[in-house]
Amino acid sequence: MDEDTKGTLPTEGSENQSFRDHLATVDAKGKRKWIFAQKPKGKFYNIRTWVSWGFFILFFALPFITVKGRPLFLFNIPESKFIIFGQIFWPQDFFIFGLTMIVFIVFIILFTAAFGRLFCGWVCPQTIFMEMLFRKVEYLIEGDAPAQKLLKNAPWTTEKIIKKTTKHVVFFLLAFIIGNTFLAYVIGVDKLFEIMREPVSQHFGGFLAMIAFSGVFYGIYAFFREQVCTVVCPYGRLQSVLLDRNSMLVAYDYKRGEPRGKYKKKVDELNPLGDCIDCFQCVKVCPTGIDIRNGTQMECVGCTACIDACNRMMEAVNRPTGLIRYASENGIADGKKLRYTGRMKFYSVMLVVLTGLLAFLLATRKDVDGTIIRAAGITYQERGTDSISNLYNIKIVNKTNDELNLTLRLEDAPGKIIEAEGKPITVQKEGQGKGSFFIVLPNSFIQDRKTPLKIGIYNGDKKINTLSTNFMGPFKKN
Repeated sequence: MDEDTKGTLPTEGSENQSFRDHLATVDAKGKRKWIFAQKPKGKFYNIRTWVSWGFFILFFALPFITVKGRPLFLFNIPESKFIIFGQIFWPQDFFIFGLTMIVFIVFIILFTAAFGRLFCGWVCPQTIFMEMLFRKVEYLIEGDAPAQKLLKNAPWTTEKIIKKTTKHVVFFLLAFIIGNTFLAYVIGVDKLFEIMREPVSQHFGGFLAMIAFSGVFYGIYAFFREQVCTVVCPYGRLQSVLLDRNSMLVAYDYKRGEPRGKYKKKVDELNPLGDCIDCFQCVKVCPTGIDIRNGTQMECVGCTACIDACNRMMEAVNRPTGLIRYASENGIADGKKLRYTGRMKFYSVMLVVLTGLLAFLLATRKDVDGTIIRAAGITYQERGTDSISNLYNIKIVNKTNDELNLTLRLEDAPGKIIEAEGKPITVQKEGQGKGSFFIVLPNSFIQDRKTPLKIGIYNGDKKINTLSTNFMGPFKKN
């Protein structure tokens, strides 16, 4: 921090806002400033470590968990097949999937309005993998921040080559494991193991995907790092819209901490200082390189490393902890407690309504669905003197784990259905089937040019769904 900015806190409306004009990881010439984050220590860091272990267990275990022969989660974009909590979703269920995304977005808005970037600091995969895995490996191999700086600036000796090579080999192995686990969420564990076991020539596309996923994760955690949060991730940039003065965030208590000054055992009664001893420990541990004392910033991921660092220094100089803590802007400025605002209540009502609608759609969702379309270019055919027929094509989606042999029946009209192939429509488990059929109706039943009909889909004697279509007949004068 420059000399002219020490002892002051940049607040809204003040002239000292230069820190908002650039990223903390970019210098005045636009070059990347590498962040050597000091290893955090403290209560919050210990809790985050336990949370990260829970995340790792879930992340690496979920692809292997199955429900009735299906993976618990699968996001197979190439085949447009999605499985969430063991329930399969096809393109025909896109409206449910879309509503799920809307509910998720509303949840993000509500959660951020109330709790700021708590998600980013505690359970975001980017933060957990970077800070709780790759950064810890880096500390283990290269040492803490000062040792890493010395190693970077040192000449290429045998020791430096060994440490750098070891770190990047371990980084790539970790990225390979993470990348392939992520790929398992897309294509499934069985398919992933096939790619690993069988010759590359049989799964060349899958092999390229494995290498690409591993390379992307290696590049992110070895080189791109915090830039994902400050440059790529849109969530950080949305903070200015989602947060308000009542949102919970990691905040510096400038009323208590200012004016800053170096620690002195004897109190200067003529020029009293605040509790901030200007030790810069909060800056040294920050993984995105910001000074939390400047106020709320886009780059802050709410990781609490600065809270632990500041509390440790406050204890060392016998001053109360909590100079940096979870609070709201109003809490710091006016001493107000965190409260549930009207905006949060409105978002909560929206979330409850959307969640209720989503639950209803999921509860009424059919395991077998289909679409009936009249054959193109054909209106109707006369069958003898008393009947008329229409030709239809049907596509059926089977979302169950059983092969089905389906028959069609007219539900609310006299007449009959004749399958074009003369046999039931067979649909493989979790597959799609199609067929053609005629609907034959007596002339006496047809009163209009277009007659709505209900078609029942039966598996044996059990009706599993009902579809609607229209029957085209000749125009009749009244």
